[in-house]
Amino acid sequence: MTKTKLLRAALAGTALSLVAGMAQAEGTACLITKTDTNPFFVKMKEGAEAKAKELGIELKAYAGKIDGDHEGQVAAVEACIADGAKGILITASDTKAIVDAVKAARDAGVLVIALDTPLDPIDAADATFATDNFKAGELIGQWAKATMGDGAATAKIALLDLSIAQPSVDVLRDQGFLQGFGVELGDPAKWGDETDPRIVGHEVTSGNEEGGLKAMETLLAKDPEINMVYTINEPSAAGAYEALKAVGREKDVLIVSVDGGCPGVGNVKDGIIGATSQQYPLDMASKGIEAIAAFAKDGTKPAPTEGKAFVDTGVALVTDKPAEGVESIDTAKGTELCWG
Repeated sequence: MTKTKLLRAALAGTALSLVAGMAQAEGTACLITKTDTNPFFVKMKEGAEAKAKELGIELKAYAGKIDGDHEGQVAAVEACIADGAKGILITASDTKAIVDAVKAARDAGVLVIALDTPLDPIDAADATFATDNFKAGELIGQWAKATMGDGAATAKIALLDLSIAQPSVDVLRDQGFLQGFGVELGDPAKWGDETDPRIVGHEVTSGNEEGGLKAMETLLAKDPEINMVYTINEPSAAGAYEALKAVGREKDVLIVSVDGGCPGVGNVKDGIIGATSQQYPLDMASKGIEAIAAFAKDGTKPAPTEGKAFVDTGVALVTDKPAEGVESIDTAKGTELCWG
């Protein structure tokens, strides 16, 4: 082969490589989480990155400065539209307020999948990949009721929620817990309107340890005899425990939570948390990227799990003190499956 032909062949090969690279770049996806510090979202990002690399999709990750940074998420959606993303995975801080930005993305031909936190309304997104958060709350409520036995009838309950805005994941976990514990719900689409005298009160935590500590201190000041504590997640549970420990109540108050991160499972093993409902953020994100890849290829959109309005990515109760009639796994298994 002459030098000229060799050069042409080399240039042709380079051109093919560039075309292949451009084809891959067309499969751009965005991941927008509430924060980039919470271990739940860290694991979610890991799942998205691993699957995107496997499928040859370019992934751009965004996060709010804090949990509740709605404006930051809106700016991220707008950036993804401008970048020509094929799909967006989002855990919305404000499930109602984000709808207009999501509509703009969908109108631009972008597939939008809500992860973990359904939008309000849920069909504002093309699909939702999530834990059944109501079931997660219900499991810890059922476990707490069974564990307290006769004492559940006179329990003094503190509920440590996420934020005043009451995004759906916050409401679902709270209301699931109360129903599991045997409390009659008011409007199941919001928390704080129940009339059961066992409820001491609700306080918000921003989903972190400091918020959990302050919320617990506030509710203990209202009623120092609280003996049942529901928490939105395990960081807030850790904060609640520190507040209880400061007043010598850490051994006689039952704490339950949701998430199933490795630190949280460790706290169950150590007796700080009685039980937690474990969910699987890596699977949510991984399956979300697969769905974007399918959509980019032929326009296919994901179908929800039969009988539900979303794709159910699973939940399991983790405790070393199983309660009769409530299915659970122990902390050894929970550690195998945990994240963070």
